[in-house]
Amino acid sequence: MRAPFLRQSIRWTVLVMLLAAFAAAQAIPANTTVKVILNQAISSDKAKTGDKFSGTLADDLIVNNKTIAKKGDAVAGTVTYVKASGRLSEPGQLTLRLNSIKNIDVTSTSVARKGASHTKSNATKIGGGAAAGALIGGLVGGGKGAAIGAGAGAGAGTGVAAATGKKDVTISAETRLTFTVQSK
Repeated sequence: MRAPFLRQSIRWTVLVMLLAAFAAAQAIPANTTVKVILNQAISSDKAKTGDKFSGTLADDLIVNNKTIAKKGDAVAGTVTYVKASGRLSEPGQLTLRLNSIKNIDVTSTSVARKGASHTKSNATKIGGGAAAGALIGGLVGGGKGAAIGAGAGAGAGTGVAAATGKKDVTISAETRLTFTVQSK
């Protein structure tokens, strides 16, 4: 009576060992570079931390002369940090990480992008408004008019900068990104 049970137990043990060996063979070692093409656009004005994204491999993934995944195979990741742009302050920011490559769980380095700086654009708008206001005020009311016009112009320039000053970042669909696997 014990012999059939023992044989069945041995079969299960062998099966589990084979599955474990297969899983280990499918692991992607640390420091493996992975090039990904995004399937969709991701923007700091709409994305939220924790959002999922998908993509495809840009190239075959070869480890120890063995192809683990082929060009075009699915990858999945997560948006790990988002900061929307302020009107007059910091530009938008995005950070992404890979979670899986062809259904193989991975942890990767992050890829971060930041929107353009506000500084030059804001200075131009505010300074230009102040200069225009000073010129008009000087023509109309002399020195005192120039001072009043400069203040009014700077205020108007600040309003323009605030109205047009968002600098969100968008990573377009079909953008190629490079991640490095840290661990499985």
